[in-house]
Amino acid sequence: MSIASSRLAIVVGARPNFIKIAPIMLAIREHNARSANRRIEPLLIHTGQHYDFQMSQVFFQELAIPEPDIHLAIGSGTHGEQTGRCMIEIEKVLTGRKPDMVMVLGDVNSTLAAALAAAKMQIPVAHVEAGLRSFDRTMPEEINRVLTDHVSELLFCPTKTAVENLRREGVANGVYLTGDVMVDALMSCREAAERSNILERLGLVNGQYVVATVHRAGNTDDKRNLQSILDALSASHERVVFPIHPRTRQAMTRMAVEPPAENVSLVEPLGYLDFLKLVSHARKILTDSGGLQKEAYILGVPCVTLRENTEWLETLELGWNTLVGSDEGRILAALRDPVTTAQSGAAYGDGKSSVVIVEILAEYGCHAPPRRG
Repeated sequence: MSIASSRLAIVVGARPNFIKIAPIMLAIREHNARSANRRIEPLLIHTGQHYDFQMSQVFFQELAIPEPDIHLAIGSGTHGEQTGRCMIEIEKVLTGRKPDMVMVLGDVNSTLAAALAAAKMQIPVAHVEAGLRSFDRTMPEEINRVLTDHVSELLFCPTKTAVENLRREGVANGVYLTGDVMVDALMSCREAAERSNILERLGLVNGQYVVATVHRAGNTDDKRNLQSILDALSASHERVVFPIHPRTRQAMTRMAVEPPAENVSLVEPLGYLDFLKLVSHARKILTDSGGLQKEAYILGVPCVTLRENTEWLETLELGWNTLVGSDEGRILAALRDPVTTAQSGAAYGDGKSSVVIVEILAEYGCHAPPRRG
């Protein structure tokens, strides 16, 4: 049933969330400008899970995201500490502001914390990027995904595979195939990213370098895995640009990991536009990030994934991605392997996923269908 105004609390906390929320906030503004009787009033809550300028504030500036209405400043900690503190503080906000629905994005600790807090208060939850599965329960992100999906009322799936994953788990009501909002963000920023001078600043030649990122706990918390990855980068003799996550830098110091050779440039985390330009012109990407695997596919850059599994199966099926784990030999072989069978396509949508999501929210008046089970 349509209502005059719906209060939507949107919880973000980490770098991937900021990228995903930018096109959604734009779609909400555009929807409100043309819809007098089904307005959505967003309340943007930043948990502060990522708080470093280059991991947080720069994204708000570059992607024109409105300043958060509430900043919880949760900070770092163990998974339990971070999730618990987020739940406590989010519950306080929800009690005071009384939103009609809570939107969460992706699979970070802030996502699960907000979903649990809202569900326990009987506030409907909308999950953007629902249904993804790596089927690896050792990954904290996998636990976050599964639990968030099973307390959500609206589930916005980026792919048909995600819809099928939910169906196999008995989740069918409130499930929508919307495409991926990261495609929206990427497509809207391509032109601005091309104006970045990051290649000149780093002395790079188009197509003659590799970009590497490592931040998953399975790699950063295991000295053998992290050392093996760094050794492979050194042994590749390629020009490697490695924007280093604060957790990875701390892990290298804590575990006394031997740094890579001079062909590997460890640089500070980059803003979205610089990073998009860097990735767009790379020869290959090496990463344990889920989002970057997908961005590489969208940009047509071959990806080598430093994991044994992926939630983005389409990147494998279309030939843009190779799983190698942390084994030095497999990493080097994948770097040297020419990509000859890759297929292009629009597996993750047409760049209008945010508009679809906002229209669904407006149609429901920020009230989900009857609760399951």
